[in-house]
Amino acid sequence: MNFDVDFEQEDDGRWIAEIAEIPGVLAYGVTPLQAGARARALALRVLADRLENADSARA
Repeated sequence: MNFDVDFEQEDDGRWIAEIAEIPGVLAYGVTPLQAGARARALALRVLADRLENADSARA
């Protein structure tokens, strides 16, 4: 699975990275690289949680 990461620099210099395909997945960082890594890590946690909850809903 590949997701696009969108970057934007805030007025205070921080970077925000967002994965639009997964609502709520956005993260800040000092650099675009850091913000992107944090957003990707959050995306993995969100997807893992969805899979875990889908499995428990079937039981």
